[in-house]
Amino acid sequence: MTATVDTAVRTLPPLGPNRRLKPPKQAERRLPNGLTVIAVRRPAVPLVELRLWMPFGRTHLARGALLSQTLLSGTPTMSSVQIAAELQKVGGGLTAGLDPDRLMVTGAGLVTGLDRMLEILAEVLTGATYPNGEVATERDRLIDRVQVAQSQPAHLARAALLKRIYGRHPYAVQTPEPDQIRAVRPAALRQLHADRVHPAEAVLVLVGDVQPDRALDAAERALGDWRGAGHRADLPPTPPLEPGPLLLVDRPDSVQSSLRIALPAVGRTHPDHAPLQLANLLFGGYFSSRWVENIREDKGYTYGPHSLVEHSVAGSVLVAAADVATEVTGPALLETVYELGRLASVPPKAEELEQARQYALGTLQLGMSTQAGLASLTSAYASNGLRLEFLAEYAARLAGATVEDVAEAAARYLAPARGVVLVLGDAARIRGQLEALTPVETEPA
Repeated sequence: MTATVDTAVRTLPPLGPNRRLKPPKQAERRLPNGLTVIAVRRPAVPLVELRLWMPFGRTHLARGALLSQTLLSGTPTMSSVQIAAELQKVGGGLTAGLDPDRLMVTGAGLVTGLDRMLEILAEVLTGATYPNGEVATERDRLIDRVQVAQSQPAHLARAALLKRIYGRHPYAVQTPEPDQIRAVRPAALRQLHADRVHPAEAVLVLVGDVQPDRALDAAERALGDWRGAGHRADLPPTPPLEPGPLLLVDRPDSVQSSLRIALPAVGRTHPDHAPLQLANLLFGGYFSSRWVENIREDKGYTYGPHSLVEHSVAGSVLVAAADVATEVTGPALLETVYELGRLASVPPKAEELEQARQYALGTLQLGMSTQAGLASLTSAYASNGLRLEFLAEYAARLAGATVEDVAEAAARYLAPARGVVLVLGDAARIRGQLEALTPVETEPA
């Protein structure tokens, strides 16, 4: 007896209507010391997420990186081990990090431990001591991480792209050199803390199973006396992209090539932002995009091409990235330029746009569905002077963007001639492929 296989095509049911995005209500208070506290109630589980960011600008890069690694290394009354133990008692933890714009402290804990978590945070912010032994240990770890990163093609391609697009702007270099890190001493970190770790223009976000007004009160009790006589360093606007010859960064004997393209973009409040995001999704911003379909599914040149708009305080840029086998570097670039050019010159089909729109709106809803996601979203928007209410406006812009709007944005921002193109790989093997397509200039990795 043989089994019968049902080969009939099954039609997927139609997508349901989009739900109107309703951001949760938030309470906000600006403390006399300049710190803004935002509290959002999300009672899914009895936890609270904490996000604190402080404008940090660009300072001595090695000092800033090491400061973020040692901020929680000790205070006058607690060692790093004691800080961690006290946080664990309330089911919490804190970590610090640094991006090109901000010093961030991120954490989570039980709602019942919020007061204690804020007390510990306040002690760190006002009295971090940067003990010699802890600094020495973290300095060595940071050097090891940087050295490992500098051996990776993705890091090398990213570093070369930043230098190419930003020139003399502070964003051009975002990773310190090992020798620079070795030269940093605890006294320098203490001075940097005094200069830059202060509440003026800082934002604290608390999201979870909290009563917003009570959370604001708790933050004010713990952090109201935080003071700082330091200063903030404002960043100049990023320079406009300057297309030119393809930059080939030579990495001899590399078995793959790292393809990067930077294209102009706009900030979150710009009228073109929503249609540009949809145009980017159509090109390479999600798995069903044209670029993925072309060079992954159809050609098999790469595993995971992807493009996204990167937002920073001083400007925004769209970056497309793919790692391809050395022997297909030229063909992969050709197909990439083709997909950009096609999108920039021919309006998308309504059905294709609707699929991208559904993905964009669904992603917004998903990003707000957890306490951690909502906290990160609230913090990211606050860094641009926005609040959660803007999400509803942005969702409406996504829902209302027409085929014509998206086509105009694609023509304005995604035309290949507007891009900065970089390839990192074995120049001896790929230069000829690339020179058949475009002018090329070469530099060592």
